[in-house]
Amino acid sequence: MYGLWKPRVLGAWKVPATGPAILAVNHSHNIDGPMVMGVAPRPTHFLIKKEAFIGPLDPFLLGIGQLKVDRETTDRTAITQALGVLENGGVLGIFPEGTRGEGDFASLRAGLAYFAVRSGAPIVPVAVLGSSDRRGRLIKGLPPLRSRVDVVFGDPFDAGDGTGRRTRKALDEATTRIQKHLSAHLDEARRLTGRRENAGRPTGHQATLE
Repeated sequence: MYGLWKPRVLGAWKVPATGPAILAVNHSHNIDGPMVMGVAPRPTHFLIKKEAFIGPLDPFLLGIGQLKVDRETTDRTAITQALGVLENGGVLGIFPEGTRGEGDFASLRAGLAYFAVRSGAPIVPVAVLGSSDRRGRLIKGLPPLRSRVDVVFGDPFDAGDGTGRRTRKALDEATTRIQKHLSAHLDEARRLTGRRENAGRPTGHQATLE
């Protein structure tokens, strides 16, 4: 990541130095996940759609601890593996929007709330800004080489209400709390970096690790 682009990392010290943690990352471009993996202060295990595990990428991604997930069903194997990462005191990376989009945390799936409430691990909001501002000249599906990409880590927070409840209502309430925290962090990250909301992200087919 540092060789191809110019990451500017803010707030990495906010990631807990030890113990379980969940990185909740906005997702507007295919390099967002690899970028966070490359600059995070601790090894991060991302839940990645199974379609990305093709050819040589399959053993590579598995070898660096990434988790394959089937998004078309309730993938109990992936859920067990993700909870295992947290139970062992590791860092789990999640795109709470579920897939690549505008990267504004406007629509969250319940998976993040489930992992946070079930494990009790704090959530660290992460904003990746600049990855989808412009297309590269050499490789259209990537940002321009040596362009700046900002990665801003926020303050950890607990998603649960302190009761330990894991009912549907409790998860829905946790999702609402999470969305407020993530949206506030994104606004603060834009303020800190001087970036506006993306006016136009790359379109067209892109090979992606979502």
